[in-house]
Amino acid sequence: MTILRVVLLSVVVAVTSWGATADVNALVLQSISRMPKGGSYSTQTVAHQRLSAAIRNAESALEVRHTAAAPSFCSGGTYLVFLDVIAELHRAGDIALSPVVREALLVGMSQPDGHGVWGRWNANGPGTARLFAETGLGVNFTDWSQARAGDFMKIWWTNEIGARERGHSVVYLGTEQVNGIEHVRFWSSNKPAGYGEKTVPLTDVKWAVFSRLERPARISRVTALPSVENFLASMLRVPATREQVVSLCRVQE
Repeated sequence: MTILRVVLLSVVVAVTSWGATADVNALVLQSISRMPKGGSYSTQTVAHQRLSAAIRNAESALEVRHTAAAPSFCSGGTYLVFLDVIAELHRAGDIALSPVVREALLVGMSQPDGHGVWGRWNANGPGTARLFAETGLGVNFTDWSQARAGDFMKIWWTNEIGARERGHSVVYLGTEQVNGIEHVRFWSSNKPAGYGEKTVPLTDVKWAVFSRLERPARISRVTALPSVENFLASMLRVPATREQVVSLCRVQE
């Protein structure tokens, strides 16, 4: 049995009304359980087209069609999960999504890094963490001992951040011992298969920032964001430091 299934079976949480007892991480894990498996990994135009088509501003709700976004890539997969949780809370009447907010959450086909909500999430560097810091949607931290299954997570495979980085946008599922070596397990769209879980040695991760969605009602604040977040917009051209990430994203260390 996978870690995801174990966590889902062990979490008992009321999700019908948003309050202090609600566990958004459990909703993230439930969303993952609804996602398709496989579908192949790609960063080509077709993957962006299908991600864009999978998210629709319907008459009174945000519509997320999980199976439509394939092939897929990592940030697209985690963004679908994020929006699925937001849409589910809206359907339950726990948060409000105005038509303007729903429109702001859509994926544009020519939306550069740092531009709008999707451009923030999809950017090199700490896209999710910066969005959470700007809006107050949740907290960002680096302490592995504080991480919980269902946290969003940005992994850096090298010490480079920004223009020369090699990174991965995932949902954290936990750590485990494999042949005496500590591994981290996560869900994302992974090379080459696409959607699914993956386990890698913890030593492969040079740095990671966790982002926990705690105050989803603050999604309404996205309409007040500057149209361009300049730090993230620059990530395709220039490098950044951990100190910059910690400062701009209010990362708890």
